[in-house]
Amino acid sequence: MNINIHNGDIMDKKRKLTTSFGTPVADDNNSVTAGDGGPTLMQDVHLLEKLGHFDRERIPERVVHAKGAGAYGFFEVTADVTRYTKAKFLNEVGKRTDVFVRFSTVGGEKGSADSERDPRGFAVKFYTEEGNYDLVGNNTPVFFIRDAQKFPDFIHTQKRNPATNCKDPNMFWDFLSLTPESLHQTTILFSDRGTPASYRHMNGYGSHTYKWYNDADKAYWVKYHFKTDQGIKNLTRDEAEDLKGKDPDSATRDLFDSIERGEYPSWTLEVQIMEFDDAKEYRFDAFDVTKVWPHEDYPPIKIGKLVLDRNPQNYFAEVEQSAFSPASFVPGIAASPDKLLQGRLFAYHDTHLHRLGPNYHLIPVNFPKNAPEASYQRDGAMRMDKNGGRFPNYWPNSFGGPSPDADAADPAFDVSGDAKRHSQQITDNDFIQPGLLYRHVMTDVERDNLIGNIVSHISGADSRIQFRQCALFYKADKDYGTRVAEGLGLDLGIVREMAEMDDAQRRDATAL
Repeated sequence: MNINIHNGDIMDKKRKLTTSFGTPVADDNNSVTAGDGGPTLMQDVHLLEKLGHFDRERIPERVVHAKGAGAYGFFEVTADVTRYTKAKFLNEVGKRTDVFVRFSTVGGEKGSADSERDPRGFAVKFYTEEGNYDLVGNNTPVFFIRDAQKFPDFIHTQKRNPATNCKDPNMFWDFLSLTPESLHQTTILFSDRGTPASYRHMNGYGSHTYKWYNDADKAYWVKYHFKTDQGIKNLTRDEAEDLKGKDPDSATRDLFDSIERGEYPSWTLEVQIMEFDDAKEYRFDAFDVTKVWPHEDYPPIKIGKLVLDRNPQNYFAEVEQSAFSPASFVPGIAASPDKLLQGRLFAYHDTHLHRLGPNYHLIPVNFPKNAPEASYQRDGAMRMDKNGGRFPNYWPNSFGGPSPDADAADPAFDVSGDAKRHSQQITDNDFIQPGLLYRHVMTDVERDNLIGNIVSHISGADSRIQFRQCALFYKADKDYGTRVAEGLGLDLGIVREMAEMDDAQRRDATAL
């Protein structure tokens, strides 16, 4: 059977990738990390340039999560977790902390429909007594990529073709078919979970692994799951398409109206907790955001309740100007070596500086009302407070200015390995969990809908891309790949052959 390379209309293959200033780029898929598992190093100037430019590609709309809805409420602790974390907002059963939550679609513009097939943002701002803590996640427990170096490229494929300014299935599936780690999230996205009926009827996840640590500096790894108390409700492909025409603001309207009626939506917060040293030997990479921790390994523990009971008074002031950053931690909670999370720690704050200005933290919805700022940051556009008054704007000083608190430091963890771009290894682990999801989690009806949703969408892509993507489905589960291939009228023998190829061979091969 002949497998040939088919390039179509492409750029000169002899051209070499460079930075914006013409410096050759050695690797555009892997960040510079300390050892294979990270964390990411700030010396990766290509990553910083790439993320910094990406953060500024839209003015003034958010680059991602442009359309959203938000509400105020509270979080109440329902279980004792003080053995795991010293975060004060979690230190007592029954304790309540004010919150602001923003839901969103991810890829579309502000005018896009709420029922688009798209992940949903699920961002929670906790106004704690130690400062604001932001948990910025999605309605899915995994994501498409695991390295921030790929994030601008991925989002470009979800946006519009630079020539036609239209959504392009070739862009969409070309990237996914060349990125096998995306298969888990792609399977979720094209299930009916990809089109939630409303923001109230979906779960929220922190997605990444985070670090918790207690008063004795003993550390644990943790994952967050907000389970909707309203029950899961999704739309079929036909229902979602119909709703886009009838009410493109359906989820935004539903959230606002339900709170106005006094039907306050709520979620139960569950966490999975892993002993710190377990991550070294776990059967999956504990910091890979394309993977879940199976519940039989780490059973979820219910620890709190999130309730939304108050609508904003002005959408622009409170929802559009709200800004969340995964880098907003409080003592007791810190980052993990997750490579995608490491990039987000920089990118979110950086994009807010661009979109809202250097003093966006003083906008009321973002202001740390229970722990006002005490820093030496001064001046800048839209400085709305006393700007530090007559007090010093430097440290150290001998005039009574605020001083660092050593107790706020999170416990150290060992970092070792070569500082270089560690190439990602595509292994069977990237196909195990999507296959399990397809075989053992989905019902027959859900599998039918998944296949129909994929075939409907990818049918607009070139056949070479269809073959490559079907080979990935086949590697996860033979029935999965077979049914999509049959739905597209593809030669199943070629799909099988491509599934047996290594990643580099499959990248260049297309059946004619």
